[in-house]
Amino acid sequence: MKFVCLGYIDIAKYNALPEEQRNALMEECFAYDNELRQGGHFAGGGALDLPENGVTLRYQEYQVQVTDGPFVETKEQIGGILLLEARDLNHAIQLMSKHPGVKIGPFEIRPADEAMNLVIAAVAEQFAKDAGL
Repeated sequence: MKFVCLGYIDIAKYNALPEEQRNALMEECFAYDNELRQGGHFAGGGALDLPENGVTLRYQEYQVQVTDGPFVETKEQIGGILLLEARDLNHAIQLMSKHPGVKIGPFEIRPADEAMNLVIAAVAEQFAKDAGL
């Protein structure tokens, strides 16, 4: 089963760490990601830039509204996404509980919507075929 793990970060807490500790924490995260890769559990992922560098799109009054940054002001913001392969939710919890990133913010773990992802893949495949790609 695939799971999407949203890694949240308390940026103030992270920035309060001395640079040496921040670097060490990131090295721990990369090392654990490699353990997940070695076990066949790391299915992809990526880091996100700061929330203030993004925008939120919202459909209101029959048009798209664009606002700076995240919709809600919260202490913790999504810092990255990790795609995880695990037997079930308990296995995903077990694997992500060991991730060093949980020290600077929680992880939200959700099962991927496999049925919808198959539809998305079929649409992409048809598009590529139609476009001659």
